[in-house]
Amino acid sequence: MKIPPNKPIRLTILSVPAHVPVARAAVERFCKAMKIDEQTTGQIALSLDEALANIIKHAYGGRADGLIEIELMPLLSDGLPPALQLRLRDRGRHVAPARIRSRDLDDVRPGGLGVHIIHQYMDRIDYEKAEGGGTVLTMLKRLGGNGGNS
Repeated sequence: MKIPPNKPIRLTILSVPAHVPVARAAVERFCKAMKIDEQTTGQIALSLDEALANIIKHAYGGRADGLIEIELMPLLSDGLPPALQLRLRDRGRHVAPARIRSRDLDDVRPGGLGVHIIHQYMDRIDYEKAEGGGTVLTMLKRLGGNGGNS
């Protein structure tokens, strides 16, 4: 199966922690169909996990009734390397992008590393206030090779 470029796939989940592995499995399957290597797939899936955990905790305050829209889009355009774009849109509490940051890595304790992990593994991260409330997080992972092979 060949994934057509520039055609998004969308799924929507509730802000339920048990839904995160389902979304992760869908993204891993999508990456496999794009022939993205296992290491890169793992980085993308972990970034998705962390972003979803942050949305559930910070945007929805742990509420289980919030919607999270996930869009995956393989990007191919002339002159640019292939990439995979993930867009996550919530309708929860918007946090100003300047306030979204990882904790100090010298502060050794569990948790609080999601933003750091996302920045480590993704090539571009943008937060924007969503029209109608919430936040849109766009993450881009550039892919090596041609057509999606990393």
